[in-house]
Amino acid sequence: MDCLRPLYSSRIGSSSLVIFVSILLASCSSPSSVPNVTGPAGLYSEATGFFAKGDFAQAIDHTDGLAKASPPNEYTIRARVLRAVIFSGQVEAFKEVAEAYSKGADNTKRPQVKSEYTSRRRDTQQEGGRKAMHLAEVAHQLTQGGTLPNELMLDAPYPTTEGPTAVPQLSKVTAGILVGPDDLEAAAADAQRKDIDDALGAALGGDRASARNALNSGPVKLDEYKFAVFLTKQLLDGAAIFDRKHGHDVEKLKIVCGEANDVTNAALALLKENPDKQKEKELKKLQDQIKTTLKNG
Repeated sequence: MDCLRPLYSSRIGSSSLVIFVSILLASCSSPSSVPNVTGPAGLYSEATGFFAKGDFAQAIDHTDGLAKASPPNEYTIRARVLRAVIFSGQVEAFKEVAEAYSKGADNTKRPQVKSEYTSRRRDTQQEGGRKAMHLAEVAHQLTQGGTLPNELMLDAPYPTTEGPTAVPQLSKVTAGILVGPDDLEAAAADAQRKDIDDALGAALGGDRASARNALNSGPVKLDEYKFAVFLTKQLLDGAAIFDRKHGHDVEKLKIVCGEANDVTNAALALLKENPDKQKEKELKKLQDQIKTTLKNG
């Protein structure tokens, strides 16, 4: 057996050498074969990468400059559409969490819990208000010139970790049960993932399952009318944060409702080219809801 050891060792050495050379060649060739993407394309690619991982704060940060670009570049409209979806989901999430805190404060019999949830409700509602104003800004960007862009595209992968359909911890909060800070933060994050997934479905005129299937196949061209209806409804939900029952901020209420009305007018302008009485009726109904929101604000 000893006489075989030199031969065995030499084979090991030869194999290691081959592997080493292969790795070296691969490492030398990889930079030239995979060029770095820079500029707007690189920024948008990074943004959608963060979106896929559920890091919505980074997705918003990386699309900010693209959405405000003047003159616009090829990724400006895509960035605005993606931001509209993210902010829409976040508005719903913060409203949902704030409502849970409000009910929890009313339902609890413990002063400590009441104080804690009342404070958290206020902070959460304020954050929801900021998201609503960001959504209004995106709506303003999308309706410049009194119409919607012809090529609205939702160009982003469906999040790899799908949000829950319900957030159990919020049920405990609503019941007035004290929930620890870590669990509350996790619940807030789950609410955002849940409502952003739902916003993806609504933006495409369906549900999250149809959105998942569509986006997994690549970028999706949006129906301008359906997207206008989606955006108007989301703005109305955002405006409710500022009504007399909640934030009681008349000026911000007017701003958000004004942008909602501009979206419906932009959609009506599109219908002049292809008249549709049913769609026009739906938009007029939304405009009546905007007027009611302003009146009750």
